[in-house]
Amino acid sequence: MQQNKYDNTSFFKQYEKMLRSQKGLEGAGEWPALKKMLPDFSGKDVLDLGCGFGWHCRYAIENGAKSVIGIDLSEKMLEKAREINALEGIHYERKALEEVDYPADKFDIILSSLTFHYIESFDTLAQNIYKWLKPNGHFVFSVEHPVFTAQGNQDWAYNENGEKLHWPVDNYFIEGKRNTTFLGEDVVKYHRTLTTYLNSLLRQGFKIKEVIEPEPSEEMLKEFSEMKDELRRPMMLLISVEK
Repeated sequence: MQQNKYDNTSFFKQYEKMLRSQKGLEGAGEWPALKKMLPDFSGKDVLDLGCGFGWHCRYAIENGAKSVIGIDLSEKMLEKAREINALEGIHYERKALEEVDYPADKFDIILSSLTFHYIESFDTLAQNIYKWLKPNGHFVFSVEHPVFTAQGNQDWAYNENGEKLHWPVDNYFIEGKRNTTFLGEDVVKYHRTLTTYLNSLLRQGFKIKEVIEPEPSEEMLKEFSEMKDELRRPMMLLISVEK
């Protein structure tokens, strides 16, 4: 995650226009499913890896968390988080996830939203998270689904009339770097299989609680006609585990 496109002014302006940036958690298609996976925050110490605008940090504090640390590499993201989600009990820090380190057994809950596909080594991160969590601590995260990341260009196949034919999946078992375009910028992401995500967690000793490939809610399907295409292939993967 050493790349930092979000501090590029033009890229950040495009990101600010996204529904999840404008409306927060309610504007995120995966939120209804993710919300049901979250543990009780009451009195808990929470870490949010790749906190962005701080929406999940706010949610944790508003639902009883004792403290929340939000980590992000982008200073522009953190400036926005401190502007709109600066509640008492939240502390924001600018760090690359590869450089984050905490004592063992520090957090009750660790969260991450759509960040780990920017990280080259998920194994190392899973190992660190297991160490940082207290016994029986919870780790809940979302990533772009392996079906979504496999091909690399992350776009539909179209016919001559510009109509969407299908979502191409290729090189699924060839893990590693993918070059794609996001919000008009060249971005590097890392593809890994569903097997890799789950087995990396199991190797560290995590107990898998829930795995969800979220679909758009009925409300979002009614409000946004383009959301119907999200029923044609999974875009995200949500995983909840316990130490």
